[in-house]
Amino acid sequence: MNHFHRIGLLLYARIAASFRFQSTSKLPVTARMTARTGLDETSPGGAFKRTDAAWRNTISKEPGSTFPPEKDRYHLYVANACPWAHRTLIARALKGLEDVISITVVMPIWQRTNLNDTHTGWMFADHSSSGSNVVTNSAGRGGPFPVSYPSTEADPIFNAKSVREIYEKVNDEDGKYTVPILFDKKLKTIVSNESSEIIQMLNSQFDEFASHPEVDLEPEDMKEAMAAVDSWIYQSLNNGVYRCGFAQTQDAYDTAIDELTAAFDRAEEILSRQRYIAGNRFTLSDIRLFVTLLRFDEVYVVYFKTNTRSVANSPVLLNYCRDIYQMPGVAGTVDMHQIKEHYYCSHPDLNRFSIVPRGPDFERLLKDPHGRETLDVKRRRLTFSDEDKSSLKSDDSIETF
Repeated sequence: MNHFHRIGLLLYARIAASFRFQSTSKLPVTARMTARTGLDETSPGGAFKRTDAAWRNTISKEPGSTFPPEKDRYHLYVANACPWAHRTLIARALKGLEDVISITVVMPIWQRTNLNDTHTGWMFADHSSSGSNVVTNSAGRGGPFPVSYPSTEADPIFNAKSVREIYEKVNDEDGKYTVPILFDKKLKTIVSNESSEIIQMLNSQFDEFASHPEVDLEPEDMKEAMAAVDSWIYQSLNNGVYRCGFAQTQDAYDTAIDELTAAFDRAEEILSRQRYIAGNRFTLSDIRLFVTLLRFDEVYVVYFKTNTRSVANSPVLLNYCRDIYQMPGVAGTVDMHQIKEHYYCSHPDLNRFSIVPRGPDFERLLKDPHGRETLDVKRRRLTFSDEDKSSLKSDDSIETF
């Protein structure tokens, strides 16, 4: 082969490759560029940088509200596996909104959402299968995994195959197809996909329909304390586990794990002297902390390399998790099987063969007594006259808060 023939073949190969690249997608260029997942959100220094949710409308009782509270108007798209979606399931259960806001649970393992690009994400169950229809992970390995579970469902609104399709139906321009989604069935649009704001709406806007309207998970006199703990719980624990797991440099990981370890110890210290994280009442802040601690030993310690600490090795945090798990309605929102399947099987770059570690059976530990009622007794305000105080034995103590 002479020199000019070789050059000709190389040019032909490059031209052919360019045509193949251009024909891989019929979607607009903007759509191809914006479809992404959390794994794509990293800084130049290799640190995970989560972007804010794009849909931030509010359900409100105010006159003229576009989204007023109504029974059976709103729908939640959730994943049992996702901690952000799990927040909404717990709030819905504690408020008694099961007959007010319907839900659809998606499948735990991410799959290809469009054959014209490489995006992977949440899929709806396929109950049309006879049971022989199974899938692998998105890299064609692992499993086989079922295409439905008893708790997962097909999309009841659009008959969509993926959560991505829900976003595309409402002309989403952000390209990050997350759960939870609070959806308006009347206007056929997304109200919100920001979990921290959805749980506030569930707490405050549906009391006239709720089975437990007396439950207030965001008391006015605790909002300041809640905001104070939420700020560091989110950054260093809720999002901190992802900052560890998705770090792409040692420096980024070291920064994240140091902050996470300090926050873990801070939570442990606070909860050693009070029953709940923001004070003596259970609040939305506890829901936000619980969903991370629940997944910590079974997933994050192994998968996200957060192995400086363990909930099972912390009597304080273990009993705190037991306390919340044993509240009426909470255990029914926990599906550890789907939690583990999602994390270990949805990211082939992190776990190519989708091997799911057996783990310590952390949920079993949550069924034992927690004994945290005694913290309420210790915090009870006591009032004594001077005569009462003088009659106390020297080893008696008075704790006032």
